[in-house]
Amino acid sequence: MSDITKVSAEARDRAGKGPARAARRAGLVPAVIYGAKKDPVMINLDPRPITKEYNSGHFGTRLWEIEVNGKKERTLPRDIQLHPVTDMVEHVDFLRVSAKTSVNVMIPVNFINEDDCPGLKQGGVLNVVRYDIELSCRADHIPENIEVDMAGIELGDSVHISSVKLPDGTEPVISDRDFTIATIAVPSSVKSAKADEEGDAEEAAGEEAAAPAEE
Repeated sequence: MSDITKVSAEARDRAGKGPARAARRAGLVPAVIYGAKKDPVMINLDPRPITKEYNSGHFGTRLWEIEVNGKKERTLPRDIQLHPVTDMVEHVDFLRVSAKTSVNVMIPVNFINEDDCPGLKQGGVLNVVRYDIELSCRADHIPENIEVDMAGIELGDSVHISSVKLPDGTEPVISDRDFTIATIAVPSSVKSAKADEEGDAEEAAGEEAAAPAEE
């Protein structure tokens, strides 16, 4: 289960670019809380916890409990806007959620047991096709990551979603195909060495076949 970030926010009276710019000039981040068939709530937030969570890489997978005028809202960040030059946070959208809310979230992939991977030991290269996988799960049970076990994976092998043990209570959003997460690519140096070995073997076999039979 993901951690919950708890913060306080001040209500913003009006939506629009003017009030949002005024909030940024005051050193705050304008944001909105929406969903659950309730009216949206415009707020301003301290940028420090937002920046910290965003830089952690888990911003979109952690719940936020935001207190506004004494009322607490359980939310999940769904969109973040950054300044095109400075990368400072300019706006955040928060979705209201409950324990029963089902959400689709991008979960990072963590590769484990690479030291026990025969393909990597033989000079193979881990070619990551998907660094994140979109999972469907309950809002209060969002996993931190997806572990992909590389033990026993050989040169040229592919790791598909069907071979990965997903966290309990989750399922992949893409369900119509067994998509690839990573492969162990055979580097050109290994291919060249293998081709040389096969060439030597064929040459030796040819020489044996051409040699005259002893009487």
